[in-house]
Formats: sequence, structure tokens, C-alpha cells
Amino acid sequence: MAERHAPGRAADKPLIVAIVVLLAFYGLSGLVGWPQAATAMITQSHVEHATAHHGDGNLAESGNSAHAVEASKPQPPPVYAVLPFVLLLGAIAVFPLVPSIEHWWESNRNRFIVSAGLGLLTLAYYLLVHPYAVERHFLGHGLATPGSGLSLSLPWTVFQNAIFNEYIPFIVLLFSLYTISGGIRISGDLRAHAGTNAAFIGVGGLMASFIGTTGAAMLLIRPLLATNSERRHVRHTVLFFIFVVCNCGGCLLPIGDPPLFLGYLAGVDFLWTLQLWPAWLFVNGMLVATYFILDHFFYYRHETKRDISVDEKVTRRLHFEGMARNGVLLLGVILSVALLDPSKTFPGTDWHPWLYLREIVQIALVAISLLISPLGVRRANQFNYRAIIEVAALFFGIFICMQPALQILDVRGASLGFHTPMQFFWITGSLSSVLDNAPTYLVFFKTAQALPSEGTAAMAGVAVGLLKAVSLGAVFMGAMTYIGNGPNFMVKAIAEKSGVRMPSFFGYCLWSFTVLVPIFALTTWIFL
Repeated sequence: MAERHAPGRAADKPLIVAIVVLLAFYGLSGLVGWPQAATAMITQSHVEHATAHHGDGNLAESGNSAHAVEASKPQPPPVYAVLPFVLLLGAIAVFPLVPSIEHWWESNRNRFIVSAGLGLLTLAYYLLVHPYAVERHFLGHGLATPGSGLSLSLPWTVFQNAIFNEYIPFIVLLFSLYTISGGIRISGDLRAHAGTNAAFIGVGGLMASFIGTTGAAMLLIRPLLATNSERRHVRHTVLFFIFVVCNCGGCLLPIGDPPLFLGYLAGVDFLWTLQLWPAWLFVNGMLVATYFILDHFFYYRHETKRDISVDEKVTRRLHFEGMARNGVLLLGVILSVALLDPSKTFPGTDWHPWLYLREIVQIALVAISLLISPLGVRRANQFNYRAIIEVAALFFGIFICMQPALQILDVRGASLGFHTPMQFFWITGSLSSVLDNAPTYLVFFKTAQALPSEGTAAMAGVAVGLLKAVSLGAVFMGAMTYIGNGPNFMVKAIAEKSGVRMPSFFGYCLWSFTVLVPIFALTTWIFL
């Protein structure tokens, strides 16, 4: 099965051709000035805010009646408008656990059908029911007001906010990191001492912040499993790998974990998350130390003498393939995120990067990676696009369905009763444990943004203490369940394919509650 999916030059040719066509189209659009004009609209912040407060042309056409004035003001939708969002997140959490549904749900086509169908239901609400204006975020701030009868302006605005403003940058970044890291292979079989495994986990936790939790997990899980192939007790090693590499390690940069990239798109400075390093060091240091103690003093001593003897004798040094070429390309992705934000000037100039130039650069780097990566590396990695297609299919609907929730929290977030960093850490983290942590982060980011921040340091309109709490809660507590973050299930599947008997959903939760909750409690006491 893996051979059928593993791409080679011929298999990648349609994707490379599609990327070349996209690059050519973007170049032509630049010649006629489309992306430049879009960037100019984004940078006119004072005009945008004036438009947001005074409505658009639809209001003038509506006259001066009380109803028209009321309709021209943004108002949150009713709570029932969030139902498609709840249903979609519920499907993601429950369908993989129901025997009669789990195989049907494994199809990315079926995932997209559910995701897009619920997204259409959300858009239908704005087309048929919503009587108030909707704030537009794409190409600057403005208002779309309802017209007489059916008006496409409201659902089109919601679609623009969800897909053009948030989904496209989000999925292009994940696709770039996922595909380029797939061209790097680390192979070998070291002696599976506690120190060796702890080093794998610790290095992976550091890498997660710079190439993403998915990229770091895919790079290191196979050499870690190969190193431990002679041991019988491996399950706990994979669990701590999920805790650190797939989750807690990814909070130093926006590319580390999807929730933080959404914060970056919402206005958080690219390097702001480096301020989280004390909590990052504490949590990941505690996890690595806990693993070392547990493995060295308990699990390693329960290995048979024969298995230990084989592990000591059968070794292969680590071998790196594709690292030099694709490492440079990964650095290019990082620099594109840091430097090519259209809402900010390029460092040292007064030039604003064109709209989607950041994404075009990332896609171009993907094409280069596919062309120059050594033949056989992706095949040896059993690389395929299934995981990233799954993310793309689900998040297409998630970004649309979450719009009513974001609008409600933008208006009513201050009245929910959450005010302290500790409250935001645990509520964001608790929901990130059972829902996907990226949309959960954005919901509570908006909630914190709705609270007054006067008199305190703020970032992107959020008090720094609350932003720190939301960021750490979403990233760290994605480790609490298999479904908290995308790489968790991917690593579980790879481990099971290698013969490791992983815990059930609730067995994993028993481990995470025992190990993680005390560490997170200390984190809130020390840092929040």
C-alpha cells in the first residue's frame, strides 16, 4: 500500500505542472497590478475602520428607516447558528471511535462531503436568515449589509473571511512544511538507552517549533522506532514523543503549531511567541526528564537480557538524506512567513509585499523540493499526501462553520466570565483536548480580544497575559488526547504499523492525565 502511494518524479509531475501554472498566473496578475491593488486596500487601515463604522453602499440604498439603520450594524447571530460548527467538531471527535462509521470516515472524500456540507449550511443561514451587517476582513475591514430579499453579499463576505483570509494561508503553510520535510530522511538504529530516546524526544521538541509539529514528527518517528525495534517496551516512548514532538514543543514560532499561525494571521507578531520560551523549556524539560526517569529506572530494567544484548550489538549510525537541500527550503518557508506579510512593510523598506506573495513563495519552494530531492527518499519515508489532504478537507468546513462563533465571541466575549490567564489557559486547553486545537485557539483569541486591555501590555488587541494563556493552552493540551492535534493520530498509526501496541483512546487519556495534568498545573502556578 505504501508503495502505491509513495510519489516519484512521474507521480509528482501533475502537481509540479499545476504549481508552474499557478506561478505563471500570479506573475501575469502582477503585471496587471491585481495583487498590488489588493495590498494597497489592506494597508489603508484608517479608511477600513471608517468603512466598518459607516457601512457601505447598501445602507444608502436602504433609506433612513430604523430598520435600515439597525441592519447596517454588525450584530452577532443567534447561538443556534453555531450548530454546524459543533456538529463538525463532534464528527471529528466521535466518528473515528464508532465501529460502524470509522471506515467510512477514513475516506477524505467523505470527510470533505461532511465538512463542505456543514459549511454550506452555515452560508445558507447568512443567505436566508441573518438580518444584520457582517464585518469583512479580507482586503481590509469593511461592512457587508443585507439587501432586500436574498442577498449574496453576506454569505460571500463570510466565505471571503473564512477561505481567502484564513484558510488559504493556513493550508499552504502546512502543505509546504509537510511536503518539504517529506524529502528528508533520517535512518539508523542506535542503542535504545533512556538517554538516546530522551535525546530524540528533546531534539524533536526543539525542531517542532521551527519546522512544525507535523514535520518534526514525520522526520523522527521512524528512526526512533528503528532504534527501539529490539525492545519490547516501546509504547511509553511513543506516548512521550507525542506529548513533546507532536504538541508541547511547537510553541516558539507561529509555524510550530497551527493555532499559533492563526494568531499570526490575526495580527500577532511573528517573533512574539519566542516570549513563551520559559514555559516551553519548563514543560518540555519536565516531560523529557520524566521520560528518562521512567524508562531508565523501570522499563529498561524490565527488558530481557537477550533483547538488550541484541540492541547493543545491532546498531547503525544515523544517516541523513535530503537534509542539506530541503533544510534550506524549510528555512525559506520560515523567512517567507516572517517577511512577506502584506499588512507589514518589508524590513528596511516602505514596501508592502503583494497579497499571496508569501503563499506563492512557499508553493514554489514545494516544487523545488519535489524536483531536487534525492530519488527514493520520499518512497523510503512512505510519504504520501493523504494526511495533508485530510487536514485540507476538514478545515475547509471548519473555517466556514466557525464564523458565527467568532462573531458571537467578538461581541459577547467580555460577558462570558473568563478574565484571568489561568481561566483562559484551562478553558482553551480543555476544549483543545477534545476538539481540534486550531479553531479552539481562534475562538478564545477572539474572546480575549473582546476584553478591555487598557493599562496592560497588549498584542493584536489582546492583553499579553491572556494571549500567553490561550497560546500555551491550545498548544500544550492538544497532547491530552489522540484527537487534540493532527500529528497525534499519524504517529499512532505509524507506530502500530511498526508493531507497537498503542493504548486505546481512553488508555491514552489515562497516561496524559497522569503525566501532563500535574505539569500543566505547575505551569499555571509558575507562569500564569
